[in-house]
Amino acid sequence: MDCRDLTALATERLAGEAGEAARRELSQHLASCESCRAEMGRTESVWAALGEDPDANVTPEFRRRTLALLEEEMLRSRVRAFRPRPKFARPLAQAAALLVAGSLGWVLARSAGAPPKDAAARQPAASAAPGASLLAPVANATDLLSNPRLSNVSYEPPSADGKVTVAFDVTTRRTVSGRPDEPQVANLLAYLVAHNAETAGEKSRAIQLVSEHYGAGQAAPSPEIVAALTNTLKKDGNPGVRKKAADALASLTMTPEIRTAFLDSLRSDKNPAVRLVAVDALAAAAKQSPDSRTIESLRAKAVDPQENGFVRAKAASALKAISF
Repeated sequence: MDCRDLTALATERLAGEAGEAARRELSQHLASCESCRAEMGRTESVWAALGEDPDANVTPEFRRRTLALLEEEMLRSRVRAFRPRPKFARPLAQAAALLVAGSLGWVLARSAGAPPKDAAARQPAASAAPGASLLAPVANATDLLSNPRLSNVSYEPPSADGKVTVAFDVTTRRTVSGRPDEPQVANLLAYLVAHNAETAGEKSRAIQLVSEHYGAGQAAPSPEIVAALTNTLKKDGNPGVRKKAADALASLTMTPEIRTAFLDSLRSDKNPAVRLVAVDALAAAAKQSPDSRTIESLRAKAVDPQENGFVRAKAASALKAISF
């Protein structure tokens, strides 16, 4: 582990959720890192103080809304599990499939700023899966501007040469395989994060794939990927998905768009785990380049009596490490 993993591992250990391997890894790191030992001590003190807070009363309205959400999710799961598939495609659907297949890649290339025709032949193309009738250089890049419904999304482990492979169905099964810095791969991943997840698990898996292949020492994320992650952080209704998006953004180089998204989350996200990631990411960037908005936001959190005690302590600790 490295130092930035301390908060997550410490929280899991204190909550009794860390496995044996995670506890052993944390202990080994603390034995060799003085700053993390000090931070762990502060974390344990804050955790103990939080444990003395009285439990919040569960209101009838909260109980009713929780039960309604659980019932709704159970019904959706049943519908997905037992949704019948038509035996034969209707003629209109077949015609639509031909239209989509004929236009694959063209609109995407146009939206991404397609190179001149004489240069197009020199561009490396992502490899297509065997059996796919894909002739144009970027023909295996799905036309995402038409807002298609991608289903049966699956991900394959990275190949030896670092290629990312995502398989999915539009009308028939298609496979896109290419390096993370190729536009068709980047746009596909951004689309999966932003538009296509039927479940929180699907979206989390897409975000995880982005985290594994973009960021420090890896491919630079496209503007579409950054926009998809920041939009997910701001608007997704699932707190776990927002946490995944925050972690992914924290691994990228700080930009004005990412900083604004973290500042908004620190101010208004209801999940304290997301706010903790925002504090860490903003503080890390402020150490390199102090930002007045970041410093003001951290100060406000450090003294906010309504804020979660853990977040308060983390904001105060971050401020001490920033050179004004």
